Amino acid sequence: MTATSEIETPLTRLVGVRHPLVQTGMGWVAGPRLVSAAANAGALGILASATMTVEQLRAAVREVKSRTDAPFGVNLRADAGDAAERVRLVVAEGVRVASFALAPSRELIARLKDAGVVVIPSVGARRHAEKVAAWGADAVVVQGGEGGGHTGNVATTVLLPQVVDAVEIPVIAAGGFFDGRGLVAALAYGAAGVAMGTRFLLTSDSTVPPAVQARYLAAAAKDITVTTKVDGLPHRMLRSELVETLERSGRATALLRAVRHAASFRKLSGLSWAQMVRDGLAMKHGKDLSWSQVLLAANTPVLLKASMVEGRTDLGVMASGQVAGVIEDLPSCTELVDRIMAEARRTLAGLPPVAAD
Repeated sequence: MTATSEIETPLTRLVGVRHPLVQTGMGWVAGPRLVSAAANAGALGILASATMTVEQLRAAVREVKSRTDAPFGVNLRADAGDAAERVRLVVAEGVRVASFALAPSRELIARLKDAGVVVIPSVGARRHAEKVAAWGADAVVVQGGEGGGHTGNVATTVLLPQVVDAVEIPVIAAGGFFDGRGLVAALAYGAAGVAMGTRFLLTSDSTVPPAVQARYLAAAAKDITVTTKVDGLPHRMLRSELVETLERSGRATALLRAVRHAASFRKLSGLSWAQMVRDGLAMKHGKDLSWSQVLLAANTPVLLKASMVEGRTDLGVMASGQVAGVIEDLPSCTELVDRIMAEARRTLAGLPPVAAD
């Protein structure tokens, strides 16, 4: 392998990107600037749509297309009341990839595939990967417990090989990746590439305010925690005074705060109360969620916006993978991708030869 040779995998062939790297669809973070920069660097950039109205999403997709000719994707909420409308937009705009944080229905997958869109759901368990693969998903992102945001409790090194052995579609590893050594490790497990959120958040192409990025760069591994107090589900984020306050708050205080945030999110999203109730019902379907957990879910977009857009670390939360504890710089997306791929090639070249049987 030469110093400049590409690492081709089932992921690069499936979506047409140069490198087996994915920039994940982070709410309030993965906007047109970051997505186009990741795409131009040769990775698969994913636009986050859950915090956008349909019209905002259309404008964002068109802005990405004006900034790059490279393939990119849009992350969709399968349980959203307007999911079908957003799927039509993705198809009409010629977006290459549709990714999902929750498993889309068999019908939604078929509709996208019939239009030539590559479907890549994200999962946190082997059984979920098996389900979406059986329904026709083209690939799957598997996030281990090290990942930021909503996460499980099984480490990537345990979860990834289970999924690789269980499905025949390309598997993209997420949770704990930030460099070329990690990419090589994922490939050795049988993955087709890696997906990274926190590492792309901490680039000079990210729109996250400098003061917030500084909090991430200053964090050690011990400063990253998992809490259920934001929206009732396990959520990995940076420790902060707000998180400590949420951890100490009682049930009544948490629900009152969630009601206020639900009202704020309704204004941000343009949804009616009826639409929010329908989305809440969709969230409950097939999941063991209480109505208080559904209501608490309104906390997430509002508290993320406060930090990721407004720079208010005192009023917002900062979703984070454990890798924030080892990241120390803010390269551009191009510098980051080039560095990761160069390190991956060096790592591969330095591996000892495997003895023949």
